[in-house]
Amino acid sequence: MLLSISTTYQPASDLGILLHKHPDRFQTFELTFGQAHVFYTKNSTERTTAALLLEIDAVGMVRSAGAKRFGVLAEYVNDRPYVASSFLSVALNHVFRSAMSGACKERPELATKPMPLTARIEVLPVRGGEAWLRRVFEPLGYAVTATRHPLDPQFPDWGESPYYSVTIDATTSLSALLTHLYVLIPVFDGSKHYYVADDELDKLLMKGEGWLARHPERDQITRRYLPYRPGLSREALARLTAEIPADEELIETDDEPTEEKISLNTQRLGAVLAALKSSGAASVADLGCGEGKLLRELLADRQFKRIVGLDVSIRSLEIAQRRLKLDPARGPRSDRIQLLHGSLLYRDERIANFDAAAIVEVIEHFDPPRLSAFERAIFECAKPKTVVVTTPNQEYNIKWESLPAGEFRHTDHRFEWTRAEFQQWAERVAQSHGYTARFVGIGPLMNGAVRQRKCVFSRNNLSHD
Repeated sequence: MLLSISTTYQPASDLGILLHKHPDRFQTFELTFGQAHVFYTKNSTERTTAALLLEIDAVGMVRSAGAKRFGVLAEYVNDRPYVASSFLSVALNHVFRSAMSGACKERPELATKPMPLTARIEVLPVRGGEAWLRRVFEPLGYAVTATRHPLDPQFPDWGESPYYSVTIDATTSLSALLTHLYVLIPVFDGSKHYYVADDELDKLLMKGEGWLARHPERDQITRRYLPYRPGLSREALARLTAEIPADEELIETDDEPTEEKISLNTQRLGAVLAALKSSGAASVADLGCGEGKLLRELLADRQFKRIVGLDVSIRSLEIAQRRLKLDPARGPRSDRIQLLHGSLLYRDERIANFDAAAIVEVIEHFDPPRLSAFERAIFECAKPKTVVVTTPNQEYNIKWESLPAGEFRHTDHRFEWTRAEFQQWAERVAQSHGYTARFVGIGPLMNGAVRQRKCVFSRNNLSHD
């Protein structure tokens, strides 16, 4: 099976940087079921194409101790070596893991940057036909081109096969494209080459974060991703429904493009992660960590040696503990991370003197008179070297016709600042506590306004822009 990914982003050769695979090298990776080969069919500043070729050792798989039994003949004669299936998803995660997670040490700003991308799959077994293919990809913002293959060109009376050559195009981040392919390729096939264990639920929720909960085919995708496990599917659907943030539910009823719907959470986490990585931090505190979405991204990056998540909600911390599998019996993962119960309005020595702190979508939940206590607790007492703060931009609220004038995006928001108000607050805090401030927009533009704002406070000599 063959997967190719192309871009015309300028310079297109940046694709090699994002994939962490040098265009001049033919690389081979050993997998439990065969080999994956990565090479480039074209590499120029105008267009670059990277290819992943998967060779499956069908005989070796049959002879392995954990082989899945299909019947005597089907064990040796099947379409597994030739079609995109769960084998390809495993290969993607193995070969392009850093790119899929949105990590790019050499050029961190590229990791979440939307760019024109084309993926071509040879071939995809689509159980459900072209209509199902489009119902899955098009809500995610992809243009779909599909060519169906006959069972045998020499015998047209045999009819059409379920196999398609599929091309999808979109302007999106590479990590989003790879994540979508990882989840959705096995969904078309409707089968997996390995036993679907309980941890598959966590894989689905992790890879589907930010887009799956709102997908119109969410239920069908979930059931096909977790075949033969109806109980697991029900739990996954319940958690997907419960995790839709109230302030983003409004997006369902407006005319905002689908790509913007699904990418904001990814863009936010990517922007925060990029700022933390570029600061050089080895110790990071996620203050107001909620259910652990950013913590999971931090754990995936070995740059961060010490990670602390703090939240006032016990319930959120319990969910984060399950999501991150923080069981001492599981080994070294729990040695890098600690979850703490506490408030950002009080001095807490447990979060003092970290290299960096992230405060993501938190300050708008404080009553304005209590912001001064928050400022003292963080900038005067805890004193991280770098502080990354994000908050919604009030000027974007007019995008939602269903949101009455003067109302906030979330029922628990106590205020929502304009860009000028956020900048005024941040500059005052920075000047009062010996920091410099740098401001960045997050999300798509609309009439000059972005969905959210990020401020990076630094006690180092960073310039203010």
